[in-house]
Amino acid sequence: MTHTGLSGDRRTTPGRKVLISGASIAGPALAFWLNRHGFAVTVVEKAGAPRGGGYPVDVRGTALEVVRRMGILPRLRDAHIDLRRLTFLDGDGREVASVDPHAVTGGVAGRDLEVRRGDLADALYTAVRDDVEFLFGDSIDTLDQSDHGVDVTFRGGGTRTFDMVFGADGLHSRTRAFLFGPEERFHHYLGYCFAVFTMRNTLGLSHETVMWNDPGRAAALYAVGHTDEVHAFLNFARPRPPFDAFRNPRAQRDLIEGVFADAGWEVPGMLAALRDADDLFFDGVGQIRMPRWSSGRAALVGDAAYAPSFLTGQGSSLALVGAYMLAASLADRDHTTGFAAYERHTREFVTMNQEQVGEGDATLFPTTARALEQRNDMLRSLGTMPPPKERPAHSALTLPDFVPVR
Repeated sequence: MTHTGLSGDRRTTPGRKVLISGASIAGPALAFWLNRHGFAVTVVEKAGAPRGGGYPVDVRGTALEVVRRMGILPRLRDAHIDLRRLTFLDGDGREVASVDPHAVTGGVAGRDLEVRRGDLADALYTAVRDDVEFLFGDSIDTLDQSDHGVDVTFRGGGTRTFDMVFGADGLHSRTRAFLFGPEERFHHYLGYCFAVFTMRNTLGLSHETVMWNDPGRAAALYAVGHTDEVHAFLNFARPRPPFDAFRNPRAQRDLIEGVFADAGWEVPGMLAALRDADDLFFDGVGQIRMPRWSSGRAALVGDAAYAPSFLTGQGSSLALVGAYMLAASLADRDHTTGFAAYERHTREFVTMNQEQVGEGDATLFPTTARALEQRNDMLRSLGTMPPPKERPAHSALTLPDFVPVR
């Protein structure tokens, strides 16, 4: 276990004004804890309102203790999806294996949570909305740091000065670009692209995922309950990121349709639904790896600092834990010593979870026929193995206690 050594007897300088960019997962979580430590918090979010929907995310290990301390664990348990079956199909649509999802993900049945991203985001927002300032439909235009603070100009107009600024604005963080330069310096592409969107539940699936594979391609239908819609997922190997498609929805659809043009099973219907989908999310699979997470009076948290990729299933959990650790590290320290403590006590946990991509997760999407057969043999053997244990990385950090000022 990684123990932080952060003190539980804390006093803070009241009224330090801080700005958080991003109101998805890491942003509201950080706002909650900074507010409890006595900071005056503003959150700016480019979307016009809190974002609902989104694909399912996991909350595991140490992150469960974070949401328990926030008081939102009961609400998240009520929102738990309870995925019960994961069925794998071969290229001809024949069943390879049907397994307990936890046997693949490393989660623990009855303890870990899987919820819609929108449900987690709404629980976080509800927990903090009455205590901090939210600026929706706006974003940071410029940052100018000095000894007295950070002067921020907003795209919507106006300039304000904060003691600190935090980037919680995701994998493609603009705050990170302001502070450290282009994303390409820190983005480690893992060789895949993926698309997620919703479509009609034509197969009548319930609390289950069905995944079709052939070498270098995967298609899945994910039913979070007995509903009329499912999450459709398309994943494919690509040696280099298709940068020209990342900001062009038409190019994304064309690329996906070309890759899956001759695929079987339900894929033709998925491609038809893709053409009309209004919630398509497309991206490359990658991690953010940075030598440091802060610069002057500004710091990064969550995917902006250390996105682990969906292959680990730990993105939301790292965001929750990182937000807690960043706030705890700043509670009785100035920004220089606080940011140093944040990195010192959190980096090992982040690294362990990012390294989960080397422990089997990426093998769910083999790129060769031989690797696919080896994966299928592994899946067939899972039914004869004992129940899975939690992966050590998920709980490899013990949260510090603190005495909140409010």
